[in-house]
Amino acid sequence: MTPTYLEHVDGTRFRDLNGNGVLDPYEDPRLSVDQRVDDLLARLSLEEKAGLMMHSIVRVTTDDDLDEPAVEGGRPSVREFVARRFVTHLNVHRIPDPRSMARWANQVQALAEQSPHGIPVTISTDPRHSFTENWGASFSAEYMSAWPEPLGLGALGDEGLVREFTDIARREYLAIGIRSALHPTLDVATEPRWARQYSTFGQSADRVARLGLAYLDGFEGAGGVGPDSVACMAKHFPGGGPQRDGEDPHFPYGREQDYAGGMFEYHLEPFRRAIAHGVSAIMPSYGVPIGLELDGERIEEVAFGFNRQILSGLLRGTLGFDGVICADWSLITESRIGDKTLPPRAWGVEHLSEVDRVEKSLLAGVDQFGGEDDPRWIVELVESGRLPQSRVDESVRRLLAVKFRLGLFEDPYVDEDSAADIVGSEEFRAAGHRAQVASTTIVSAAGVALPVVSGTRVHSPDIDEEVLARAGFVPAQAEDAEVVVVRIAAPFEPRDHYLLESAFHAGSLEFADSDVERIRQLAAVAPVIVVVHLERPALLAPVLPSAAAVVAVYGSSDAAVLEALTRTGAARGVLPFDIPRSIDAIRAARSDVPGDTADPLFRAGV
Repeated sequence: MTPTYLEHVDGTRFRDLNGNGVLDPYEDPRLSVDQRVDDLLARLSLEEKAGLMMHSIVRVTTDDDLDEPAVEGGRPSVREFVARRFVTHLNVHRIPDPRSMARWANQVQALAEQSPHGIPVTISTDPRHSFTENWGASFSAEYMSAWPEPLGLGALGDEGLVREFTDIARREYLAIGIRSALHPTLDVATEPRWARQYSTFGQSADRVARLGLAYLDGFEGAGGVGPDSVACMAKHFPGGGPQRDGEDPHFPYGREQDYAGGMFEYHLEPFRRAIAHGVSAIMPSYGVPIGLELDGERIEEVAFGFNRQILSGLLRGTLGFDGVICADWSLITESRIGDKTLPPRAWGVEHLSEVDRVEKSLLAGVDQFGGEDDPRWIVELVESGRLPQSRVDESVRRLLAVKFRLGLFEDPYVDEDSAADIVGSEEFRAAGHRAQVASTTIVSAAGVALPVVSGTRVHSPDIDEEVLARAGFVPAQAEDAEVVVVRIAAPFEPRDHYLLESAFHAGSLEFADSDVERIRQLAAVAPVIVVVHLERPALLAPVLPSAAAVVAVYGSSDAAVLEALTRTGAARGVLPFDIPRSIDAIRAARSDVPGDTADPLFRAGV
């Protein structure tokens, strides 16, 4: 779909977004972003401004119907959000095939053209280029090219590879109309039990910072956001890694962030560098700082999205950040699908009403509310005199500036016919495959010769025989095998009380006795190569006596695993975090200190 342009008397082509037949300053591509923002801001109603400050979840439909509820539970439709609530930041979860997604994105932009000022929609997504399916945090690649999780990129530590990945991901996003990436995760993985480590670059703050800047280069561009960019939202400020007992702050039992080791600055460092680099948006953590003092001042023990000392004081003041601060999803209201609920992540301010929470968050420095649907809160606060409209204007100015820099006002549409050729192209998939292979980490290999030579009789209870044969092996039964390959995942405790909880692999890192016994029995027949998917640092000690080799992957296909085992020098990854020796060592460690477990089994970087 191509936008319609008018021609001004001086020959300037422009989109008549408000339908008045006149080239208004905000429609004039020759003017600066600040000039265009000033003009449009002065034209907007309070309701339009409030709509800009919501970042709502919607359902992508394939039947050209924008009136379907956004998600289960009767939430608003796309038409309700865009045409009546003036919400112009839409977050998508499950997406269809590329062409259908591109068509939907164009339909949404056509709907937005009918609003009073034709403000285009910014479509956003969580990460969706790897293997982990956690719809509260990330999605599997599906139609996209598949790469190792960021933890695998951390295992390589290669800034050039990160730029290659993010450039490809950017092009795939652009092809289907996605212009906002709710990533990168700049948290530092210092608590071994934390469920979100797979989306980090590991336990080294310097490595997280270096790779984070390369990530921003690939998505936003080295010179900052422009018409070919996808705007990034770095998270979870000021660092979401030091979670007490490794629990996640999505849930009431995981709200506390501990700084017993005094490492607040260590976790802040990647954000310092991303802010200096010019990242366009920041998402605060859900977490509550426990016992934290900065410059002699005790920090209020409320979630960071409500914390004025952290957002206005540290982020805006000390660090000088003037981009968008977007609260993490559902900070104000509960989440509900079917019989599953999750309380609002209003940790520390649960006693406040919804509108009071909005006020506290805005006064803390938040510009936009992720996963929320109701702009009337902001209208009510302004009309009641509790919030000056000037405070709303500050946020709207920042939000509009990103839309203008992205070039959405000039052309928000995508080419539906080319989307399928770009997304998941053979070239892009091949690049992702190479990264999967390279990120593989040989943790130990004392009992078997690596690489495994072609023609070896291999048994695997976890990999299809056709895949083994394509890799050059002779598929065999266990009793006839020369080598056995076992694929296992890092253990976790299944939980399913709260909405989203089952997707967060938290709790114990100890393997079940049945897993250890399975490997022991196979080792009695032939040398066993244990390939473990490390989304967290699994406790490998019980596995080692039966394993001829232990190989770590961070999101890899079976084909990539086998290539890494058969090609000399193919596996180049190093451990992005320590592998602790025991659960007792983890319990005794300080959650904010990297590598703080006593006598680890394997050290990061080796």
